[in-house]
Amino acid sequence: MDWELGGSYLEACNCDPICPCRAVGGVKGGRSTHGECLGALSWWIEEGRSDDLDLSGLGVVLVSRYHDDEAGSPWTYVLYVDSNAGAEQRDALAEIYTGKAGGTPMEQFPWAFKPSDLVGVRSAQIEIDHTPGRGWFRAGDDAVVRVREPFADQGAVTCIIPGHHREGTEIVADLIRVQAGPLAFELEGVCGYESTFAYSGGG
Repeated sequence: MDWELGGSYLEACNCDPICPCRAVGGVKGGRSTHGECLGALSWWIEEGRSDDLDLSGLGVVLVSRYHDDEAGSPWTYVLYVDSNAGAEQRDALAEIYTGKAGGTPMEQFPWAFKPSDLVGVRSAQIEIDHTPGRGWFRAGDDAVVRVREPFADQGAVTCIIPGHHREGTEIVADLIRVQAGPLAFELEGVCGYESTFAYSGGG
């Protein structure tokens, strides 16, 4: 596959801000705040394609869990692809976001390059608003995230998933609610991160 995607990104997880998985001023953090990470991630694809297939204007959401003390920190995750996508578009996005299409995800998606357990790829009505400092997103009734505000007094913060070459903003998540089979949690006042992304099959 010859593919590329670009757009906006928003995530939230159960760590205290600033999340230890970030790099602050180029210095990387360490273990998760609580030893276990529970999170929800979202991407709005402003421009995208796979070969000649248009992927622009679609949303993707992923909910996940991993534990620092499990061997290899395996990821358990569910991938949601926009129900507005056609069958070919859904298949292409699933290949990209699970890492099967290669490229930059194999360096930036921990669930792709670490041991992982994919619970399923599901079609869902995805709604995304990545307004800086007050964004939100949802995947049907399975996942919802709402942002409260930017975290105060932060320096240059980066995250591996959009890429450490791109700066973003640490935010405080007002709510994360997930009900996705084995992944079920509800959290308030935890950490989050907003940025832009650009991925490609060429690395």
